Amino acid sequence: MKINQLRLKDRSLFNGFLSVSAHELSAYSFANIYIWNKLYDIFWVIIDGNLCLFFRDKLGCFMNIAPLGEYLSPKAVSQSFILMESINKNSAISRIENAEKEQLMFFKGQGLDCEHRSNDYVYLRSDLAQLSSSKFKSKRSSVNYFTKNYDYGYTPFSKKYESACLNLYRKWKESRKLEGREPHYAWMLEDNLQCLKNTLSLYNKLGIEGRVVLVKGELKGFTFGYQLNDDTFAVLFEIADPEVKGLAQFLFREFCAEFKNYKFINAMDDSGLENLKKVKLSYHPVKLIPAYCVKRENG
Repeated sequence: MKINQLRLKDRSLFNGFLSVSAHELSAYSFANIYIWNKLYDIFWVIIDGNLCLFFRDKLGCFMNIAPLGEYLSPKAVSQSFILMESINKNSAISRIENAEKEQLMFFKGQGLDCEHRSNDYVYLRSDLAQLSSSKFKSKRSSVNYFTKNYDYGYTPFSKKYESACLNLYRKWKESRKLEGREPHYAWMLEDNLQCLKNTLSLYNKLGIEGRVVLVKGELKGFTFGYQLNDDTFAVLFEIADPEVKGLAQFLFREFCAEFKNYKFINAMDDSGLENLKKVKLSYHPVKLIPAYCVKRENG
């Protein structure tokens, strides 16, 4: 079994495995995997025709997505757990995150426990682009306020905006910390900062799209996303200056309106945060895509 460190040059290999089926969970993207490499040692192996991906840190090792291939191999799954358990002192850490609903029968057939962990929020792109029905009245009002009251520009991201994006994120992060949200939120904000740094520094190499909003020439918002499958575009980051009223709604609408080749927008999960859940539900998703955690029994 050859262990391979994840490298940028592996993008085409991963995309080949990822394209075998149309994954609906946002985790199934090379970009959304690679940006975590400052927080985890990420490596992969090929077992019985399956590409198996592992994340490792000081706490232990787990699989961030299920094995990839034309079929799910019992041998690949079994060997993956053996590999994880050879690393982990606590067997409970050994797990497969982001297993898909369609895979549950297979995993249960292998005697594995499957627990629902989260949902990705999926919307009709046309709904978000138009905000035309009565259920989007408050969103339209926010967008209209922004467009009427600010001198703004909406433009593609380029490297010249890199430091301004990081500065805005830090400002946004501090404002969120002051709101006294769930305890794990502060840790999540710091992790996302590392992922954002990776996204910005590798922008031209990850196959992602980015846009920024300037207000009177000053960067006040940015967003990044990527193609998830032929029908779905995923939004990876969206940060808006909280002091600019209506900017968040404008940025989300404008970004979604651009990608007319896609039917759906995946806005990822809510990270277990009630406030974020309320915001995502307020845009009226048409689908909630469940993600499951798979463990050995008594693991």
